[in-house]
Amino acid sequence: MPFLMQLAREKGVSAYLGEGTNRWSAVHVSDAGRLYRLALEHGVGERVYHAIAEQGVALRDIARVIGRRLGVPVEPRGREHFGWLADFALADMPGSSERTRAVLGWNPTGPALLADLEHPDY
Repeated sequence: MPFLMQLAREKGVSAYLGEGTNRWSAVHVSDAGRLYRLALEHGVGERVYHAIAEQGVALRDIARVIGRRLGVPVEPRGREHFGWLADFALADMPGSSERTRAVLGWNPTGPALLADLEHPDY
């Protein structure tokens, strides 16, 4: 998110690719930290733990919040706008932490991504 915010500041537009309906999974840093602690305390029994609080937040919605926060327009842009982040910005990556929650008893409690982006300190 900091890179998207910096990009919007530099280019004067908060952008998304295509329709912006591609989704990114999200988790607050405090929840991710708690998950790592739980995994260490329980002994790492799984090959992978998924620190996912939100299964899919649309990139267009992320761009809208960033645009509102920074006072810049929100619009679709091409891959070149995103530079090294283009493939990631275009990816649709919904995910689930159902297994992680069941194994570790983890339940994310931090703010949702869009609400967190609205916070003045973000």
